[in-house]
Amino acid sequence: MNKTDKTTLKLIKNALQEDVKNGDITTKATISKSKKAIGEFLVKAEGIIAGLEIAKAVFKSVDPKIKFEIKIKDGSKVKYGDVAAIVSGKAQSLLTAERTALNFLQRMSGIATSANNYSEMVKHTKAKVIDTRKTVPGLRTLDKLAVKLGGCANHRIGLYDMFLIKDNHIEVAGSITKAVETCVKYNKKHRTKFKIEVETKNLKEVEEAIKTKADIIMLDNFDIDEMKKAVKIINGTIKLKHQAE
Repeated sequence: MNKTDKTTLKLIKNALQEDVKNGDITTKATISKSKKAIGEFLVKAEGIIAGLEIAKAVFKSVDPKIKFEIKIKDGSKVKYGDVAAIVSGKAQSLLTAERTALNFLQRMSGIATSANNYSEMVKHTKAKVIDTRKTVPGLRTLDKLAVKLGGCANHRIGLYDMFLIKDNHIEVAGSITKAVETCVKYNKKHRTKFKIEVETKNLKEVEEAIKTKADIIMLDNFDIDEMKKAVKIINGTIKLKHQAE
């Protein structure tokens, strides 16, 4: 993890505050302050490991003197029994940080493993599997990092880095054409170069979106036959995306 990543450090701080608050009372009551310990992060299933750098940051946030040695690089394939990392230091610190670190590591590894499964399905094509904004509130940066570590790609990060014209925007603007025109004007006025993506529900809307010269056309819940027709109509002139609920 980049040491200057303030967003991630804030996530870790909030997660620890949620779990520890005024202190780990069980650990304080049962473990001596002077007691040292060492632990291994053992892999219990095949998949893609993700979040070890985040786990390391969790332990370091609890106790900067903890030693966290990463044995397997984030994004690597792992199997049952692999040792992903070794952590050592004061036993109290290790036990206090353990669950928060595992929560991040397990969630990210699960996402990365799932993403890798999808990535493998399309590796023989030119297609890319991308993510959405449907993430756990507050955890988007880590969820999307896990997607990339799993071999898929990120779509827009939020509402601020790309135009995505959806059905509600189209309805209010009056048409796909008018909605795209307003986005083009926005870019010119603010001297920005945000890409423009248009959500379409049928082939008629696809044809209109093509004429606007949008950067990306989304086929929203198209069936296979409709997708084939849309691909033929677009003929490689515009990036195409399919979204299925």
